Amino acid sequence: MKQEKDFSAMSGYLALFIILLLIIIPVLGLIFMKNFWLIIPLALGLFGIGGFVIVNPNESSVLVLFGAYKGTILTNGFFWVNPFFVKKKISLRARNLDSEPIKVNDKIGNPVMIGVVLVWKVKNTFKAAFDVDDYQHFVNIQSEAAIRKLAGNFPYDNLEDEDAKITLRGGADEVNHMLEEEIRERLEIAGINVIEARINYLAYASEIASAMLRRQQATAIVSARFKIVEGAVSMVEMALDQLSDKNIIDMDDEKKASMVSNLMVVLCSDKDATPIVNTGSLYS
Repeated sequence: MKQEKDFSAMSGYLALFIILLLIIIPVLGLIFMKNFWLIIPLALGLFGIGGFVIVNPNESSVLVLFGAYKGTILTNGFFWVNPFFVKKKISLRARNLDSEPIKVNDKIGNPVMIGVVLVWKVKNTFKAAFDVDDYQHFVNIQSEAAIRKLAGNFPYDNLEDEDAKITLRGGADEVNHMLEEEIRERLEIAGINVIEARINYLAYASEIASAMLRRQQATAIVSARFKIVEGAVSMVEMALDQLSDKNIIDMDDEKKASMVSNLMVVLCSDKDATPIVNTGSLYS
């Protein structure tokens, strides 16, 4: 397979001086000397104008002569090449691809919306120009394909797959690294260097978003309740132990059960408890 090669082009300023001589001198000769043989150098000078090429910073010019790749001008400046060369400009600047969120299925089959930000640049002008039809379109399509493959390997979260070590939502660094490697491997054929790739949008698809939100809320409520009950039991245990150790009050099992019930209601209630003063006996 052919690789990119640097083409050393002639200075455009020197070529401009020569071409001006080839044009001005024959014109003067035709006017004053009537020498029609001077039409030949004049024609060569006019033909040579088509060989000028300007390469801007972070830009390149791929040169092709009758279907044969001759090289790439990688140095910026003003140059002159064979006028028969076909010149194709390829930018070497870093570019951003901010993809629109696409709908994909995660490992479990849930539809999710994923969007990525990709920073890339051309590193091999030969591959970008000749190994793919349109390297910019190739970047878009292969990036989308990499997203779909990555999403199919991991669940959105571990609500349904509790054994999942990496999820799309929770494994940001690992997922982004795998996405970057997957895109880099796919774009290698086009001579593209992937500088950075990361997920910038991740959400459930609209048809299941509300259901999944309620599920997440329920899971959060259950988790919070668990912590509340765990803390309430510890506080009740501490209260009973201190009352017993300090001999503040002598309680039988029935009194302890009543106290535990009241404390659990106060500590676990969603609203502030309203105390009721008992002016009679403990059992009335």
